[in-house]
Amino acid sequence: MDELPQGKAKKIVLNNKRELTGAPFIVVTVVAVAGVLFQLYNAGFGTLAEIQVRSMHWAYISLIAFLIYPPFSRSARNKVWVVDWVLAAATFASGLYVYIFWLEIAGRLGFTIPREVVFGVITVILVLELMRRVVGWPLVITVGIFIAYAFLGPYMPMIIIHRGITLEGLIRTLYISTDGIFGMPMGISASFVILFIIFGAFLQESGGGKLFTDVAFGMVGRSTGGPAKASVVSSGLVGMISGAAVANVVTTGVFTIPLMKKTGYTKTSAAAIEAATSTAGQIMPPVMGAAAFMMAEFTGIPYATIALSVVFVAVLNFVFLFVYVHLLAKKNGLKGMSADMLPSVFQSLKERGHLLIPLFVLIGLLIVGRSPGSSVFWAIILIMGISTLRKNTRMSPKQFVRAMRNGAINALPVAVACAGAGIITGIIGITGVGLRFTSILVSLSGGYLTLLLVLAMIAAIIIGMGLPTSAAYAILAILTAPAIVHLGVPPLSAHFFILFFGCLSTITPPVGLSSFAAAGIAEANPMKTCIESFRIGFAGYILPFAAVFRPSILLIGTPFEIVFNMSFTVVLVISLVFAISGVVYRKLEIYERILFLAPTIILFLQLPIMFDFVAVGIVIIAFLLSRRGRPVEAVAR
Repeated sequence: MDELPQGKAKKIVLNNKRELTGAPFIVVTVVAVAGVLFQLYNAGFGTLAEIQVRSMHWAYISLIAFLIYPPFSRSARNKVWVVDWVLAAATFASGLYVYIFWLEIAGRLGFTIPREVVFGVITVILVLELMRRVVGWPLVITVGIFIAYAFLGPYMPMIIIHRGITLEGLIRTLYISTDGIFGMPMGISASFVILFIIFGAFLQESGGGKLFTDVAFGMVGRSTGGPAKASVVSSGLVGMISGAAVANVVTTGVFTIPLMKKTGYTKTSAAAIEAATSTAGQIMPPVMGAAAFMMAEFTGIPYATIALSVVFVAVLNFVFLFVYVHLLAKKNGLKGMSADMLPSVFQSLKERGHLLIPLFVLIGLLIVGRSPGSSVFWAIILIMGISTLRKNTRMSPKQFVRAMRNGAINALPVAVACAGAGIITGIIGITGVGLRFTSILVSLSGGYLTLLLVLAMIAAIIIGMGLPTSAAYAILAILTAPAIVHLGVPPLSAHFFILFFGCLSTITPPVGLSSFAAAGIAEANPMKTCIESFRIGFAGYILPFAAVFRPSILLIGTPFEIVFNMSFTVVLVISLVFAISGVVYRKLEIYERILFLAPTIILFLQLPIMFDFVAVGIVIIAFLLSRRGRPVEAVAR
């Protein structure tokens, strides 16, 4: 077949963009193309100062954002108000000022002049307004609390008291330095994330997204629970290049969710499976979202090392999801899709397989040690050229422009979130609250690692509710990761722990943005979908603890430790999926499901190595017991 059936999202409230035409459309297109060309030139040949790259990145991104995002959910989607043009011009001017006068600013050693205080106040207000429009109130409220804390420090409780910050001092940090809005988070957005998003836009425009979807359905569509398995595979493939859970949902979910419903899955189950698998895609290398690049900056560990170390855990998470949807389909007697509904894997690879070459080159360059910016730059150049090899992937000039426009527009949520994260990290730095928060967490935990991890998990999930992963991670990396490292955990494990839970917040009740987006496509109840997504993605809540208790699964340790603990973790995940699904050959009794939880219990109790063998023995016994009695009826394959 040529085209998979496609559903339509009718209730997705996250898509709050204007549908521009006329002059606003032309302006956005011109600015987006100019901004993308600026990013590509700087990545390949530029020698600009960091603050110049960041300020220009923000200047054009924020201009586009004010024209794309209306002020209110009920605002007209087909016109741009005069006030939005004024705000767009003001935010562009504020970024351009820093770009032009950075040498003068540097020469004054950080001291501000009156016009910079005015520009800075305007910039902070505009950042707050853009966060409200693009990201939502949770991040605005969080940033507002930190700004209030900066001024009200002398009146705070003794444990978080500080001497207070003047308006001039705050603006000096937030506006004309690399510690605030143009700080490290914005640097990540300007130097790495925008380029990966541009790469994804070109790959999508040339047909790479269709390639991933067709290959996924062609490989597993006929098997038990075929559409659900295709959701797992396609979300993993698309997640490799998107690094964004909600974007993954709306990209693959319009195909997978209708087909899951058609083959017998309930609305809630179909939406929950897509939400859980798309969320897992955030951890899949090489992109891993903006947070992975931030991790490299916070820890000083090369990005390629981070991406390589997480491969095992990321793949194992997808193994859990794949086996779970298989068992769920067996349990409910759900069939796969008929052959005439499915695309041919061979034909898909024949027509579009060459589009995988830039992705392999990108991964290869990262592995050999090239910087992420340089690696993705050459991958973008390669996909521009290699897409011309076949007629069905050859992009017209209009498609080139559309890819650049979409790349810039798709980067808006990340850049805006990074601006907010920059304000937060800047205030944490000048007030010193980060060190105090670390001591508070260690004190509350009494020095017990497991309790500290539970506290950090709760903090990550709460902070991550409604926040983009990049913003949530930036806050957590300063507030909670140092406390975990303080108790002897390797920095990579500690930061991976909070990154994973920051990602999982998109399916954690009560505010799971990925679950809500999937529910909109499936026309399901958002809260029921969120709860079901939490259950389906449960392995994701266990694996971060495994990464801390057994850091060798992140390639930290001796070869024996790595192999042994990876093997144990595989057993843990497979037995965990049996326990949660409640079926192996047949539906399990309660006591059998408890037996399958043995490796998880051993993991949290941190018992000596001999108990690992005990746990494996218990799993074998439980597996043999599960073969007694009447099996679940086989379904068509």
